[in-house]
Amino acid sequence: MTPREIGALLAYIGRIDPRTMRTDPGEARDQIAQWHELLGDVPPATPYGWNARIAARQHIRVSPYPILPADIARPWDSYRRERIARHTDPTPLADPDDQAAWIAELAGTRRAVATGSAQPRQDRAITSGRRQVDPELEARLREVGSCIPPAARAALRPFRPARAAREAAVAQGRPDALAVRCEWCQAPVGEPCRSRRIGPDGGACGTTPRATPHPGRLDLATTQQARQPTPA
Repeated sequence: MTPREIGALLAYIGRIDPRTMRTDPGEARDQIAQWHELLGDVPPATPYGWNARIAARQHIRVSPYPILPADIARPWDSYRRERIARHTDPTPLADPDDQAAWIAELAGTRRAVATGSAQPRQDRAITSGRRQVDPELEARLREVGSCIPPAARAALRPFRPARAAREAAVAQGRPDALAVRCEWCQAPVGEPCRSRRIGPDGGACGTTPRATPHPGRLDLATTQQARQPTPA
């Protein structure tokens, strides 16, 4: 806030709490200078939710003590922290090889969010409804059937035997064993079955993933598939 904006804020505060009003011109100038020194980096208002007058009015409404600059600065700091906590940094448009420009754009975005001149990017937030997807990307995914190209999937097959077996079973119309929970090893849906390793004392000392599911899990998946209605 500029000294003029500080003066306007103090005039507003004086109208609702006369204890802070200074009638002597010298005392008023000193008060404005003191508040400006402490609140010079605090804006009077932002487009997204901050208003110094509202912060002052809230303090006067709930506190029996005369307002101080700290009673404006504390809500402002909380406002900034809350906005940054909700913000996810977008990828800068600057050339990644230009480190100075990359960092400057990232810092500028954070500064705009913290000071209330831009809204936080909440990519981490849980949203309701269907997210907007690029139509070209959606069409491409429908065409290829997966975000992993077939050549890459084939190259990964030796390193993911359980997933490869699952994909082959689904492609051939056989039951997907990983679509149900294994009652033998307690493997959850989507996770491969595991074999227990027994230590010298007879207790389990670890588990290793199995390339094939336990027979009971396969039987359960077969039963579930049989219960599903056939498409008309």
